Amino acid sequence: MEKIYEIYIKTTPEKLWEAITDHDIRAKFHFGQVLTGDWRVGGKYELGSSTGGMVLQEGEILEIDPPIRLVTTFAAVWSDEVKSAGTSRVTWDISQVGDSCQLTVTHDHLREGVSPQLYGGWPMVLSGLKTWLETGDVLTTPGSLMYR
Repeated sequence: MEKIYEIYIKTTPEKLWEAITDHDIRAKFHFGQVLTGDWRVGGKYELGSSTGGMVLQEGEILEIDPPIRLVTTFAAVWSDEVKSAGTSRVTWDISQVGDSCQLTVTHDHLREGVSPQLYGGWPMVLSGLKTWLETGDVLTTPGSLMYR
């Protein structure tokens, strides 16, 4: 099973790439999660609570081509239910479109019938990313703030 999300953001590929891979910026749009990672093929990354101690997601860098493509594994670890779903894959593809970027996020290698918890947050994450890059403001929906 795969889920594909496409969004247009008025920014440059470089600024979009930085937002995706920088731990301080990522926390502003990804449910308040702090990102740590070793940004090379084979490197590991984690997303965790900004209050510390709770890792929510982890994975490995499969492909990295700044500022146009990032492919990672995705292992949700915030509950036993999502852990049992195993590892999936997330691909971030960035392309310049005039003065904006088209961002396509593909979350695939999902098992049929997997809990929507694994992929259901993408619209809010991407909305937060767009809001941050275009306005400098943090999206304040309840889900956006849940791990702050």
